[in-house]
Amino acid sequence: MTTTRLNESTDALLRLALRADAILTGLAGLVSLPLAGRFAELSGTTPAFEYAMSAFFIAYGIAVLALAALPTLRTAGMTVIVANLLYTVAAVVFVLAGVYPLTAFGVAAVLATGVYTAAFAELQYLGWRRLTR
Repeated sequence: MTTTRLNESTDALLRLALRADAILTGLAGLVSLPLAGRFAELSGTTPAFEYAMSAFFIAYGIAVLALAALPTLRTAGMTVIVANLLYTVAAVVFVLAGVYPLTAFGVAAVLATGVYTAAFAELQYLGWRRLTR
């Protein structure tokens, strides 16, 4: 029987962070799908946009869950970290660019998703660093 010493690097934190991100993002997509019309009214976007974002969240959740199941996470982990950082920047740009006449709720919701992705990128980066030591 082989045991891992405490000072050896492990992928447990990265794998956990990837799975948590995947599950929460996928669930957000599933919950928001039937509420897309209401979210569009509340946020100032369109139902088509909300349906598309819901579908994206579901697909992203499935993809990240699949990546978290890979035997090695070095490349997959960094890919998800970069994707989360790009989404964070895109959320801020989306609000600043005025693509839609967002309500206060819409601005808060979009920026909250940016904070969410930034937080997961940080947690995943900590796991990735532990893995690459």
